[in-house]
Amino acid sequence: MTTVIKAPGEAAAERPGKTGRPGEGDKRRSEGVVLNVFSHGFLALWAIMIVLPLIWLALGAFKTDAQIGGSALSWPANWHFDAFGRAWDKGIGGYFANTFIVLVFSVPLTMLFGSMAAYVLARYPFKGNRVVYYFFVSGAMFPVFLALVPLFFMVKRFDMLNTYQGLILVYVAYSMPFTVFFMHSFFRTLPTAIHEAAVIDGASDTRIFFQVMLPMAKPGLISVGIFNVLGQWNQYILPAVLMQPQTSGEPERYMLTQGLVQLQYQMGYETDLPVLFAGATIAIIPMLAVYLSFQRQIQAGLTSATLK
Repeated sequence: MTTVIKAPGEAAAERPGKTGRPGEGDKRRSEGVVLNVFSHGFLALWAIMIVLPLIWLALGAFKTDAQIGGSALSWPANWHFDAFGRAWDKGIGGYFANTFIVLVFSVPLTMLFGSMAAYVLARYPFKGNRVVYYFFVSGAMFPVFLALVPLFFMVKRFDMLNTYQGLILVYVAYSMPFTVFFMHSFFRTLPTAIHEAAVIDGASDTRIFFQVMLPMAKPGLISVGIFNVLGQWNQYILPAVLMQPQTSGEPERYMLTQGLVQLQYQMGYETDLPVLFAGATIAIIPMLAVYLSFQRQIQAGLTSATLK
């Protein structure tokens, strides 16, 4: 057996990680530290800008008008809970119920139709596939303000103004572009072998979608579902146009975002800021609870498509 003896210089040249000019590693580490400090500092500043207004809003619901005008972030001298009762009695309870009724139907329908469309466009090649896909994606770039007038007359023609079903259908159409775009990318990452195995076993396309592919897309469904809930819960311009009473005897079916504006109008020259703060807090708490409860699922759904 022949043994090859290399010079010390040649052995050092072949060792991985030992190349480069002296001091280059320290320079990269210092640049990384500066970048981390800058990014973490920016995120901390961004968190403060978001959290402080929420704290101010929540504390204001337990204060009096004089305390709100005195100091913004001071603790209430006495914790008053009656502002929540007054806000609920002035209509926030009904507005909350209207919003809940609409979302119970609009979000599941959006997820169902959006997932079905995204699955077909992602897994079944056909002529015009990309045209249909870009048609959906282009809807996300279309400002809703440009469609308010024709949308109003279209809903009015179907006699669905100030009705739950009219707003539900509009919410579904409004949320479809983002849902199709998000789920299309997710369905493309799912393994094809499982789909082919289900086909060999004789499963129909409908059964494959609902019993095989849709459960595998659960992280993506949770993520896009939370975004749809947040977007539809905070929607103001569409309810403001489509949920207005047309006659004097027609009941008011205002959404929660409209209700906060109506609550401010009802005050007139009467100052009752704790009621307004309490109403806004009631509107924020459900969405904050939903996001905190599904925070990990949202992060997993956003990253799983890129990690597979």
